[in-house]
Amino acid sequence: MSTLKIFNETAGDTPLVATSDAVEIASELKAIGVRFERWASPVVLAPEASPEEILQAYRPYLDRLMGETGAGSADVIKMTPDHPQAAVLRDKFLSEHIHTEDEVRFFVRGSGHFVMHVDGRVYDAHCAEGDLISVPANTRHWFDAGSAPDFIALRIFTDTSGWVAHFTGDEISARFPVAA
Repeated sequence: MSTLKIFNETAGDTPLVATSDAVEIASELKAIGVRFERWASPVVLAPEASPEEILQAYRPYLDRLMGETGAGSADVIKMTPDHPQAAVLRDKFLSEHIHTEDEVRFFVRGSGHFVMHVDGRVYDAHCAEGDLISVPANTRHWFDAGSAPDFIALRIFTDTSGWVAHFTGDEISARFPVAA
C-alpha cells in the first residue's frame, strides 16, 4: 500500500502528515513538484520475466510517458534479496543526492521509499506496485527498499547515460527511519 509521511527535517520521529489516501498523497507531493499517480495496469508478468519482456509488456505506457517527458531511454531495475549488489546499491541509494533530470519510476512489482528533502521538510513516499513517481531534477532525495529489497521498477531517462547521481554530502538520511 502506498503511503506518505511528512516530517520536519529536524524531527524524524513524529510525522506532521501521514496518509495512505492516493489523492492526498498526489496533492501533497504536487505541492513540491513531484508527480505521483496510481496506474491500474492490465499487464501481468511471470515472476521470472526478463527485463526485455517487461519493457515490451509496458511499451504502450512507456511510449506515452516518454512522449510526455521527452525521455529518450528506459530500463528495468530488478532487485531481489539475494541480488549480489543489494547492500552496495542500498548504501548508494540511501545517500542524499540530486539528478540533473527528473527521476521517473514506475513500480511493476514490490515497493520502495522515495524520500525527498524540500524546504525544511522530509517527504517519505512509500511507493508500491502500480505507482508512478517523478521527482523533479535537482530535488534532494534518497531511496530505500530495505535490507532485503524485492521490487521491479521501470526507469525512464532523458540522459542516455542512465542513473547519474550528484551526492550532496548531507547526512540527513541517517536521521530518518529506514525501511525494514
